[in-house]
Amino acid sequence: MARGYFITFEGLDGSGKTTQLRRLADWLTNTGHHVVTLRQPGSTALGDRLRAVLLDSRSESSLGPLSPMAEMALMFADRAQSIAEIIEPALADGAIVLCDRFTDSTEAYQGGGRRLGSERVLDLHRAICNNLQPHLTILLLPPLKNSLLRARRRNQRNVQKEGQDENRFECESDEFYGRIHRAYEEIAAREPHRVVAIGDTGGDNSIDSIELRIRNVVCDRIPALRAS
Repeated sequence: MARGYFITFEGLDGSGKTTQLRRLADWLTNTGHHVVTLRQPGSTALGDRLRAVLLDSRSESSLGPLSPMAEMALMFADRAQSIAEIIEPALADGAIVLCDRFTDSTEAYQGGGRRLGSERVLDLHRAICNNLQPHLTILLLPPLKNSLLRARRRNQRNVQKEGQDENRFECESDEFYGRIHRAYEEIAAREPHRVVAIGDTGGDNSIDSIELRIRNVVCDRIPALRAS
């Protein structure tokens, strides 16, 4: 059986990446492809527990401040487990794997936002993830202020409606997010063969329009995934 395809979605919280991942998954499934979706951190039993530590703003009141290096190490622990438990088996089975965040997120958030630097992140990726690379990365990069406003509003709604608090990163400063945004831009410039950045074109930036643009990118970069 032919090996599957690995596509990741990246961007700041509030960029729309999770919505677009779901829409692409639905389209690929409806055109007869076997699709596996996951998010990082999370999607495994270990990952869900790590997600609570990493994203819940209340975790620091019980655990104390999480050091940037510990934060990065936990992100890679989650990633190693998801590769072993979900990603590699699905690729071996010929599936299209759609992942909401991967190592680019760690390079942007911990390497850029926490100022740990890209080289440490990439070294860990080679050692812990066996340098597994996506075939394609969709980077949603709307204006920074738009993403932050949407993310903070969404997370507050989740707290009020579901009691789910994943606001730990949203409590950071705008300067922190500025460093993340710049790190994503640098990744896209460094790896244009893999990363396709979709930002504000000044035209139609509706959810439907972006969905169509993503489909076109997928078909252009991975012709085997075109609808039959």
